[in-house]
Amino acid sequence: MSSDEKDVENGFRSPSPSTGAVERWRTYLFQDVDGKQCSFPLISYCFMTGLINSVGFSAIYVWMAFQTGNTVQLSLAVARLFNGSHNYEFQLPDRLALCSLLTFIGGAFIGRIGDKMGSNTRAWLVLGTFIQTVFTMAAAIAIWKSGEPAVADARSDVAWGSALSFVCVGFMSASMGLQGIMGKRVNTQFTTTVVLTTTWCELMAEPSLFKIRKLVKSRDHKAVAIFACFVGGFVGRAILDRVGSAGTLGVGTGLRFLVTLSWIFVPAKKGAAKK
Repeated sequence: MSSDEKDVENGFRSPSPSTGAVERWRTYLFQDVDGKQCSFPLISYCFMTGLINSVGFSAIYVWMAFQTGNTVQLSLAVARLFNGSHNYEFQLPDRLALCSLLTFIGGAFIGRIGDKMGSNTRAWLVLGTFIQTVFTMAAAIAIWKSGEPAVADARSDVAWGSALSFVCVGFMSASMGLQGIMGKRVNTQFTTTVVLTTTWCELMAEPSLFKIRKLVKSRDHKAVAIFACFVGGFVGRAILDRVGSAGTLGVGTGLRFLVTLSWIFVPAKKGAAKK
């Protein structure tokens, strides 16, 4: 009996080339990315913040990512209970703001999965961004099926109000919450990619703010994050006026998928542990 036959008889098999390829691919995916070389996907995250917010705010005057505004809006809704007007109605914009806040928190909570996989590994960054893609696609389908208009006439007359519009708001906000915690975990000058108030403050406090002739990463990346969000809002509204809410979110879905793929090509952090 040959040695190979003895190995098979004893339950041992030589590793196939495909097994080695799978192991190398797994090792590659579970390497931590280099935060200094994550600019493209993080700038894209900031762009998506502007685009997604443009859809929600244009229709219902509620932010999908900026939960400070939604939190204060809800506090004002509670304050109306005590102003003597006896108006105890929980108005539609307030219900939409509550939906956005709760689902944003839910999306951020999903981001804790990354703590188990490794929050800076390619595997989680690809998976997490793909989940954002699915959420954005689900939002597009929901608002498409609702048939509601894309732009509100006035703050007192929002464009959305059906059950499907709440589903759309929920998925958009969840995608933003997940994006925010993933951006935070990467820990770069782009911060969470969804909250620009802090970014504006840090930019104004930057000691090298006026060193125009010198590249300063801590300053320049913050400025780029703000600009990308602005451009995202501008582009989002331009697309919205042409193809409506569902079409704009469809474009956002495609962009998110491209960002998903881009994480695969981000170089590993030097000395990253192989898992």
